[in-house]
Amino acid sequence: MLAMAEIVHPLRRSLFRGLAGRCPSCGQGKLFWKYLKVNGRCEVCDTDLARYPADDGPAYLTILLVGHLVVAPMLFFPIVWRSNPAYSLPLILIPLAALTLALLPRIKGGWIGLMYAMGVKDTDAHLHTADAAD
Repeated sequence: MLAMAEIVHPLRRSLFRGLAGRCPSCGQGKLFWKYLKVNGRCEVCDTDLARYPADDGPAYLTILLVGHLVVAPMLFFPIVWRSNPAYSLPLILIPLAALTLALLPRIKGGWIGLMYAMGVKDTDAHLHTADAAD
């Protein structure tokens, strides 16, 4: 039987530190060493940051947010439907791509902060397989 993960660290603090791109444990060290590459260990508090799985969750959440908060409301404006696609597509797609690329590391940081707060580690992957349901 699977148990729900319990919050082992302050959720709000860990989540906001991750959203800011900082270590969810101390809030001082950098979470990323490149655009989306997570530091193996925090240079300030030596927390093992590589053990918190991000996988595809942040990408799905980013697409969900941008799609529902930006794209869906934009479809209600008649100018989107009546304008020449040669002009409107670049004017719409370039800012959407920029917004998505700007949000992705922040959402990934928040996701890692959430995993930290809940105490989920990469070694817990066996809980998510079909064999665990037996």
